[in-house]
Amino acid sequence: MGSEIAEANSGTTPVRAGYEVDEGRLAAWMEANVAGFAGPLTIEQFRGGQSNPTYKLTTPGAKYVLRRKPPGELLKGAHAVEREAQVMTGLGRAKINGAGFPVPRVHGICTDDDVIGTWFFVMDMVEGRIFWDATFPDVAREDRPAYFDAMNATMAALHQVDYEAVGLGDYGKPGNYFARQIGRWSKQYLADEEAGRNEDMDRLVAWLPEHIPAGDETSVVHGDFRCDNMIFHPTEPRVLAVLDWELSTLGHPLADFAYHAMMYRMPPDIVAGLEGADLAALNIPSEAEYVAAYCRRMGRDSIPGWDFYVAFQFFRLAAIF
Repeated sequence: MGSEIAEANSGTTPVRAGYEVDEGRLAAWMEANVAGFAGPLTIEQFRGGQSNPTYKLTTPGAKYVLRRKPPGELLKGAHAVEREAQVMTGLGRAKINGAGFPVPRVHGICTDDDVIGTWFFVMDMVEGRIFWDATFPDVAREDRPAYFDAMNATMAALHQVDYEAVGLGDYGKPGNYFARQIGRWSKQYLADEEAGRNEDMDRLVAWLPEHIPAGDETSVVHGDFRCDNMIFHPTEPRVLAVLDWELSTLGHPLADFAYHAMMYRMPPDIVAGLEGADLAALNIPSEAEYVAAYCRRMGRDSIPGWDFYVAFQFFRLAAIF
């Protein structure tokens, strides 16, 4: 399954009908906004079903990536490429234990629809590997723990970023994350008469608000942190860039980590999941070991109420889909 997903999503294709870009206007914008840009410019579109169409831009001396809002009428607040550019720009300033956070360098955002028809931003293209299968089948058995450790370390680093210091203090509403999210998704679920009702969801609507763990924390959260949203070094177990920040905001770090750790409970044919995999045979850390590694990095003894965080994320996914 992983190889089929990889084949469907990897590489580029000629720009699809309806998603064309005016090369002349784009090149003129890049000359004015991207330091060192020198054409001519070649444009291809990345495969896959990105909600924000994504293009590979190639010049004789450099490669870039362009992400844009899709053409046509859009829901208010959807496809906010300006937020993706904002969070990556902010995280690009971060220093965690002396190291920067791995995001592509953003060159600029264009809010003039006359250039290519919709808002867009341009960032550096990061060369490396994307793993569409969470079992990392192309990695030697003895090396797999290091790849999981790299993902774990990257997520912990994200949650340690001083979001105010990097200019992201206005990126979301700090505090009270779970109450707001549970209220939002409960309302959406209960209002969807066409989808009907589900007893398990009804129980969660009642149970979750009563079991929010004590204490509150705020960090930048990615919202969709998976192995296939990261670019790894071509040969080393090292994350070079975290991609696809469409769902990012300020939120509770344990919600973000629980979503990531859901890979242990999700099937491989829906997302990059590990359900049913022989973790010991594959030399992949168990969920408990993975949670413990995150706790060590974050200075936590444990995560009381772990089941709440996992249940919340399954509830959120069910309400969305």
